[in-house]
Amino acid sequence: MTLPRERSYYRIVELVLGGLAARHDVTLEHLEDMELALEGLLDRLDGTGPAIVRMRVDDNTLHAAVGPYGKPPPVEQAESDGRSLDLHRLLDTVVDRYEIVDVDGAHWVELAKAVR
Repeated sequence: MTLPRERSYYRIVELVLGGLAARHDVTLEHLEDMELALEGLLDRLDGTGPAIVRMRVDDNTLHAAVGPYGKPPPVEQAESDGRSLDLHRLLDTVVDRYEIVDVDGAHWVELAKAVR
């Protein structure tokens, strides 16, 4: 889904994720974990233009991707500015794995959470 980079629109992501989770019998705990991860990433989007979130469920895993970021997102930064460490800890805690990938010169964060 594509949406403006304004926090008030991020609620739409939660609604879509909730619908996806309901169709695939994802537990409330797993749903809340993915919501926290997505909120943390959306809050740190840089640049201008729309935010894009992609979600899917396959092989009992909930996948999401957030981007595009103009520069690598704070989970990859070495300095300890507080926010970077907090996002790193958040993602380590609530998802099973995350990866920063380059797609056509833009950075994306891909998330995966086992749901069964």
